[in-house]
Amino acid sequence: MNQTPLRFTRRRFLGTSIATAFAGPQIVRAETLGNNSKTGANSRIGLGFIGVGLISQGHVASFAGMKDVQPLAVCDVRDWKIKEAVGKLKELGNDDIQTTSRFEEVLANPDIDAVCVMTPDHWHAGVAIAAMKAGKDVYVEKPMTLTIEEGKLMVEAEKKYGRIVQVGSQQRSAVHFRIAANLVRNGMIGDIKEVYCRLGTFPKQPKEETIIPVPEGFDYDRWLGPTPFYEYSKNRAEGNYGGGWRCYWDYGSRKFGDWGAHHFDIVQWALGRDDTGPVEFIPAGYDGNKYHHFRYADGITVWRDKQPDHGHMIRFIGTEGEVHVSRGKVETMPKTLVRHRFGEGDEQVYESKDHRQNFIDSIKSRKPTICPATVGKRSGEICLLGGIAERLVQPLKWDPVTEQITNNAEGASMQQRPRRKGYELPDIG
Repeated sequence: MNQTPLRFTRRRFLGTSIATAFAGPQIVRAETLGNNSKTGANSRIGLGFIGVGLISQGHVASFAGMKDVQPLAVCDVRDWKIKEAVGKLKELGNDDIQTTSRFEEVLANPDIDAVCVMTPDHWHAGVAIAAMKAGKDVYVEKPMTLTIEEGKLMVEAEKKYGRIVQVGSQQRSAVHFRIAANLVRNGMIGDIKEVYCRLGTFPKQPKEETIIPVPEGFDYDRWLGPTPFYEYSKNRAEGNYGGGWRCYWDYGSRKFGDWGAHHFDIVQWALGRDDTGPVEFIPAGYDGNKYHHFRYADGITVWRDKQPDHGHMIRFIGTEGEVHVSRGKVETMPKTLVRHRFGEGDEQVYESKDHRQNFIDSIKSRKPTICPATVGKRSGEICLLGGIAERLVQPLKWDPVTEQITNNAEGASMQQRPRRKGYELPDIG
């Protein structure tokens, strides 16, 4: 475990102390928890949760129920969210939880081996890189970063510090997407010509905001973090799958970073291109184009929201058939193809049946997860480049080797974003 010295300040917004002064390990015996199915304390992975909004609910419950995991800390800039998460953990038999609004305090805890980063997108890289530097393994929600340059730094940190990273592109751990990827990879529908991906839309960012007082117990300036300062409005900082902060370019890439981070990731996986990417991005509205799309060097074109999608999230169109896949279902043309069984001589993708368990297993084995930072970077680049093209309403040419926009100086400048003073990325040397 990491032995970084502790530098804590006591947080009083909950009636819970910060982990009983750390006089000894914070891992408690399974018998004390009333859960004898848990493994021995010394072999359990100490886990901290950073950012406990909507997406965290499944993570908190799932990780806390694993026999090899001991939840030890909850961090958020909203005290009521901390209270909710700690309450849930207590229901599941976990006490003595460290509580703080400063993720640095979680990273300084030597009993924490790994963290689950579930903040809005603009905090992903800063927290994850700091965690790796502190010797922690990282589960980070998708999209992995807010900018292209952050993605490069994530990969650099993953390699330099020898950490395990799992990006929350959990569709890779779902059986129906794995079936689809194997069918496409093995040429079962011939040469792929086009792919349709359904992303949907978000409301536009409001032109005028209703400015109201910051709620008590909310460190709003810290929530803004590296992004520009704006007076508080409810919508700007709201966690909402249908909008809220996800509508703002300041904090993410809108639908590209929402569903695009899932579906474009599956396209990359199925096409066997986790170490490369497309070469051209054409936004909707440019030169009469109705649909945003991007192309690979071999001409395969991926369309956003093009119809018909036959009721599926992703439609792969080949010269000899089609594969249609969504969460919970996969269909093929011809219909019998979906029942194809692959043999030892066929190419088959990495098999994970549980994304979170895959992370825990990789922590123990020190073997890569199904979606490490190298993969998260490439899938994330597609989302971020799509967002840049949409904002400029200009086509972009992309060199997947140098990872640079080559035809548009303004677009190239958007591969990174200015960060507010005091919220710089950690130096990884």
